[in-house]
Formats: sequence, C-alpha cells, structure tokens
Amino acid sequence: MTAAARWRAEDAWESLPHDPAELFAAVEEHGWGDGLPVVPPTGERVQACLDTIAADPDEVVGVMPVAGAEVTPAKVAANAVLAGCPAAAFPVVLTAIMAMLRPEFNLTGLQATTHPVAPLVVVHGPIARELGMNWSSGAFGPGNVANATIGRAVRLCCMNLGHARPGRGDRATQGQPSKYSYCVAENAEDSPWEPYHVTQGLAADTSAVTVYGAENPHNVNDHVNDDAKGLLGTVALTLANAGCNNVHYTQGEMFVVLGPEHAGSVAASGFTREDVQLWLYDHARLPLRDLRDRNMWTGRQWPAWMNADADDEPDRRMPVVRAPHALRVLVVGGPGKHSCVIPGFGETHSLTEPLVARS
Repeated sequence: MTAAARWRAEDAWESLPHDPAELFAAVEEHGWGDGLPVVPPTGERVQACLDTIAADPDEVVGVMPVAGAEVTPAKVAANAVLAGCPAAAFPVVLTAIMAMLRPEFNLTGLQATTHPVAPLVVVHGPIARELGMNWSSGAFGPGNVANATIGRAVRLCCMNLGHARPGRGDRATQGQPSKYSYCVAENAEDSPWEPYHVTQGLAADTSAVTVYGAENPHNVNDHVNDDAKGLLGTVALTLANAGCNNVHYTQGEMFVVLGPEHAGSVAASGFTREDVQLWLYDHARLPLRDLRDRNMWTGRQWPAWMNADADDEPDRRMPVVRAPHALRVLVVGGPGKHSCVIPGFGETHSLTEPLVARS
C-alpha cells in the first residue's frame, strides 16, 4: 500500500508509533511532515478535535488538489493533531480548509504554481479571544500556540491530503517561510473601523475566518508621516511592485494590513476604510513604460477597460488591482509605526466564512 493510500485509510494515525523520536522518523520516512517534530495523532486526540464540531466526521466536504483526495473532518483532524493544534482550535482549521476548497479560491493554482504563495488564515470575532490568539505585537511571527498551529495544520492538510510537496505537486521556485504556517487574528480592538468580517456581511459578534492566497508580508515603515495622505503615499509605493502577480493578474486582490498607530493616524484625517481603498487605488499605480519593459506584458490578464489603454502614452499610470474594493484593509499588530502589504497570487479570491457549527 502506498503512503498516500495509507494516509487515506481511516486508521492511518493508529498505525504510527507514539514515541516522539520514532514518530518523527516514521512521519519523515512516509513524507507526511513538514520537517518539524509532530504530535502523535492518536485516536483519542483526533476524537477530541472532532468532538468540537457538529459535522459528521466522515462527511466528504470537498476534494483537495493536486492529488484529488476526498477531504473529511476526520482527515483534517488528524493533520491538526500532527501540527500540535489544540482541540478547541479545530473549528478554525476546518472552516479554513472548507473555504479553501471553494472554486473561487483556486486552490489548484495555489498548490501547483511556481509562485511563492501560501494560504493566509485571518481569524475574526470572539473565537480569537477564546483561543488566546495574538493580534498585537509580532502577530505574524512566532510565540503563540493557536496562531502557529492553526496555520501549520492548514499547511499539513495541503501537503498530506493534496500532496503539495516541494518539487512534487508544489512547484514553487523558492517557496516562502509562510509555507510552514500563516495565521493571524485581526486586531479589532484597536481598529478605528468596524471589524473586517462585518464588511463581508457578517455580524460583529460572529466568529469568522478569512482565507487568502498570499505572499509574505511586505513591510511598510513610516515613522515620519502622521496624516492619511503621507502614510498612504508610503503604502502606495509599496503596493506598486512590478514583480508581484497582481500587476499582470489584476483580477486578484491585495491586502493592506495597517498597524494600529498608522490606522489611527489615517482615521484621524477623516478617512474611512472605503476612503483608504479609493485613495490607494488612485495612487498605487505603475507607468505603462515599466510594465511593457520589465513585467509579464504578453501574459497579462487585464479587464477590457485596462487593455483599451494599453497603447497609451508610456507615462500613463495603471492600477495594480481591478477596482478599489480589491484592496482589502484590516488592522493587525501592536505599538509601533509599521504596517504591511500582502500581494496575492492574482488568480484567486479571498473568502470570509463564519465558523463551522460547534458541538
């Protein structure tokens, strides 16, 4: 029986040794890990995860590319345990995986591309506090169990169920560190605007998960400007990056993740979230000269209205996304005058879903 077939078997986790050193060796031998130590996925631990949701553990919730494996809550739970994910965090993992399996997310493209893209998971609402997640200082970094293990569980599902492994399935030329784990919580407490998931049609007190096919965060450092125009000017220059996929696949999105100090300064200038989107759409642009000479000009996938301007004067400036709403704005982080922008894969759309029903 192949490693892939064994992993699909219902008793796959019970066949693994429980001694940490032996488990690590076995997991690496079968190609089921990510190079880091794992937790034995015993039946008891897997069941503890499954006890947190109302769904049938054997219900097929989708098919995971690139392998085409059927995905069930039980299989996702086994990977969550491997990642060290607390049982209470399992509903977040399952919500993220189910959202990623929707066609508009284009997980097939994310799994197999040479682009260094990874699923970013953003958690909103009461569940973030229940799990003790980090949305403040260093939120994108190490040090928080829920952030780290939720993101790692999602990646292990991509690898073990989807067989997206470096050089086999996952064709990323260089990869990126966020392919280990990429999960953060929104800092709604220090945001001057309504929570992000409210902009996606959900109630503020609803627990929700956003998934986005993303590059690593690109830092925006501005310790000088204290008004919207100055700060967003720095953000716009960071967004206008000729090497990112969004420039030639403008149907995608880019995330603008403001630190609370920057967000507060922007809001103090009277800017709403929608104002931020409109201003950045107008100013985060590149001249046609640069796009023609240095980017994937012949492979661009632009809407008709942009292509109609493609033969204009070389100084004509073109947007990096198709419309203002494709610039997604939220607040994450702690004290300090730093923000970040997160380019995307281009051929993908972020999704925000309410948390799966819990038991």
